Amino acid sequence: MKAGAWARAAWNTGSEIEQKTGLLMFDTDRCTECGACLTQCPSVQYSTEKAIAEIRELKQFGQADILSACITCMACNESCPTGARPFDRISMLQEQHGIRLVSGSRADMIETQLNSVPKHIVVGGDSRLPALSLCVMEQALPQNMAVSALFKGLTIVSGSPYYSRVVHLHTGMPSLTREHAARFIENLADLGRKEIVFAHDDCYVMAAVLAPGYGIDVPFMAVHLADWLCRALAEKGTEVKLLGKRIAFQRPCITRLAPWTDRCVDTVFRLTGVERAARTYDGMNALCCGIGLMEKYPERSRELVQKNIADALKHGAEAMVFGCPSCYAFMSGPCMEAGLAPIFISDLARMALGEIPFEPRPHIRRDIA
Repeated sequence: MKAGAWARAAWNTGSEIEQKTGLLMFDTDRCTECGACLTQCPSVQYSTEKAIAEIRELKQFGQADILSACITCMACNESCPTGARPFDRISMLQEQHGIRLVSGSRADMIETQLNSVPKHIVVGGDSRLPALSLCVMEQALPQNMAVSALFKGLTIVSGSPYYSRVVHLHTGMPSLTREHAARFIENLADLGRKEIVFAHDDCYVMAAVLAPGYGIDVPFMAVHLADWLCRALAEKGTEVKLLGKRIAFQRPCITRLAPWTDRCVDTVFRLTGVERAARTYDGMNALCCGIGLMEKYPERSRELVQKNIADALKHGAEAMVFGCPSCYAFMSGPCMEAGLAPIFISDLARMALGEIPFEPRPHIRRDIA
């Protein structure tokens, strides 16, 4: 079953209050109050008894302690054994109780920046190929990313109309994510392509998971960047030279809502000949990069960065590979300082094609035009 189909089936339930706030649905019937979602949360150290008490408080729409402790990494949704989606309840109640990880002025600035990125379309040479969406993250992605042979013939689109605003699942204002969802899908559908490749995990998850969960029809196939890289590398065949390196992967929090993308990432690693270090903070145990905590909890943010980097080095990684442009922009500097080469996943594929050498490729800060 396609992601959108099971998402719609799984989330077509919920209370009246949840439906009015326009959020995805915590499934009370699926929740067995086992507490696994919070005992496995990387942000808190709850006993089973405490976790169960918190869940019961959440189910009663109360102001549970986890609402303030949550850093919106969404791990609870992935660790829930019954698929009850506890993060959706947490996120909804954070908004209702005014619990945010960013100040009001910061939230306004985010919206202003998102709305200020001009629409830009470069029509590709083959209309049968997908469009590649860079959304508003072009300045955070590697320079000249789209000139690679990996994207030859694709139409390249960027700008505010193509951004999902999934960021607000991290700011404590998830209703804004839903508010913009239909227009986001419409703007992409207007491109007239059967497939859209997303350079940003946020936008992929919106098109593949969240929009169908909201009941929005998505008339194109959402393609994760790693999935496209797998296709492109497979087509290159003998042109691909195995890199023979050991790397760590910084897993994006949003992929907790689309865990199958991790298999695509592993396939990219196999095709490029790199070994993914079996480090402590990866997979189900992945830690957030900490970018969303910088304003209110800077020390905690720095701690997450250092834990991720130290863990990668401890397990023999030569590079930290990123799939999220925000994580890449945020952690590149600290990785370089620690002697860990920051590399965006598309650059890893370019290295295997011989387009660029295997070396540190840190994010270079550039003003948005």
